[in-house]
Amino acid sequence: MIDAARQRARELHARLTEELAQLRSRPAPDGTARKREVRLLEELRTLARRAELELRPSDTVRERLRTLQMRAADEIRFLRNWGANPLKTGAVAPSSQELSRLMAAYVEHERPGVIVELGPGTGAVTQALVDRGVPEERLVLIEYSPDFCELLKGRFPKAQVVHGNAYALGEVMDALGNPPIASVVSGLPLFTRPLPERQALMSDAMRLMAPGAPFIQFSYALVPAVKGLVGITWSTSRWVLGNLPPARVWLYRSATATA
Repeated sequence: MIDAARQRARELHARLTEELAQLRSRPAPDGTARKREVRLLEELRTLARRAELELRPSDTVRERLRTLQMRAADEIRFLRNWGANPLKTGAVAPSSQELSRLMAAYVEHERPGVIVELGPGTGAVTQALVDRGVPEERLVLIEYSPDFCELLKGRFPKAQVVHGNAYALGEVMDALGNPPIASVVSGLPLFTRPLPERQALMSDAMRLMAPGAPFIQFSYALVPAVKGLVGITWSTSRWVLGNLPPARVWLYRSATATA
């Protein structure tokens, strides 16, 4: 569509340039009318040239087109994985940029240690973390889907991508040598799991992190996904209405070390 419009602008520009040359070469019976015609043709030629330049894709336009293509491909991947296993994929589409940035904003990367992301999917939140300044080398991405794992390795080659069960966080981190964890970011569909399993995941995360370090979880629900654990507090962000469906961020912290 853009190529066709650009070609039409070029043809208009060429035609007007030729007519202007012909008009200037002919004797003019009326000097005033001639000047008016010349000025009109010059304006039309300038307009056609400006249209051609504006239709030429800039680097910014190309980047936006690439981003849109990538987002559309990610949504197709999400739908495919959700259709194959809705209880494990949870969401029907990747997190929106607004929600991803909001989650990344709660990460306390000034703390020592790695940033663990549970269920990163196609990497929407991962990209927001990198955009915020978190080095890829500090990221540990634990993903159940092998398709998403391959995608993440290609997009974040310096991050540590683990194909495994994010609910077995303690076992996964033990296999990695139990590095200190600065923050945990979760895109897991917690409400698809029984409450004891959610509590076990949260307890593992709090045990592996320093007291006060955040467990960052997005949710579509009105109530916390994890409750009934002593010493763990939670707070919520504003609603992100542009997400599909609307969601908000839940922030869990432990006031004391968890055994």
